[in-house]
Amino acid sequence: MRIELREVTKGARARILAPTSAVVSSGEAVLVQAETEQRPTVLGLIASGRMRPDSGAVLVEDGDRLSGAAARRRLRRTSALVDAPTVSEPDRDVLAVGVVTEELMFAGRPANPITARRWMHEHGFEDLVGVPIGQVEPSRRIRMLCELAASRPGVRALVLVAPDRHGGRPRIWWRIAEELAGRGLAVLVIAGRASWEVLHGEDPDPAPAEVPASDHAELPTQIPAQRPAQRPAADSASRSHPIAGSPGSPGSPESHEPPESPEGSAA
Repeated sequence: MRIELREVTKGARARILAPTSAVVSSGEAVLVQAETEQRPTVLGLIASGRMRPDSGAVLVEDGDRLSGAAARRRLRRTSALVDAPTVSEPDRDVLAVGVVTEELMFAGRPANPITARRWMHEHGFEDLVGVPIGQVEPSRRIRMLCELAASRPGVRALVLVAPDRHGGRPRIWWRIAEELAGRGLAVLVIAGRASWEVLHGEDPDPAPAEVPASDHAELPTQIPAQRPAQRPAADSASRSHPIAGSPGSPGSPESHEPPESPEGSAA
């Protein structure tokens, strides 16, 4: 499976999402840099077929080559949007065992406190049964949610949104993404500039010599497209795309996802 985002944008004058391109295939982990509170979720919705971009294209190669509405339908059946703020993230006060119960239901498996506790024991999370998901250590939260999403029948791609917002070390959640890719999944991770710098040792979009008085002043709407990617040393199959910020379960949607609408609002 191959998913390509080709210059996708959202919002008037692309203020919500600047032109963004990325490619991820089965067996790869790809990092895309996106800033602001809203932009990572919007990009995640587009990449998983749950929102229509205002311009650009989403292409899927999965036995056949799909675009437009057909590509979005295929992505909704074969991809999972993981931990996207305001969309698919679990409520912070829900116990971890409750999150697991709900995810098992989406996976079409027996879903009750007993099966949830069994799943948590099998995956090394038995100590988190009575812990609210909002208090779970970042890397364990990410591991749990990704493992649950990957267990859904038919899921072959994961779109993990803003794992860096929980804190923790980027190299740890990046290692989790690489491990999932090692199972044959296509894994797209959307994170901020600071995580990019930690993983690559470089700034994808150097700041101007003088900081603008406003976040909306004199910032580029797009950096040079597809700058040669520097891959993390841990896995030659993983790669990343720098994306500049401009101002401004198969058959079932994610647990908190709104249905796709022509307007595609992520608010």
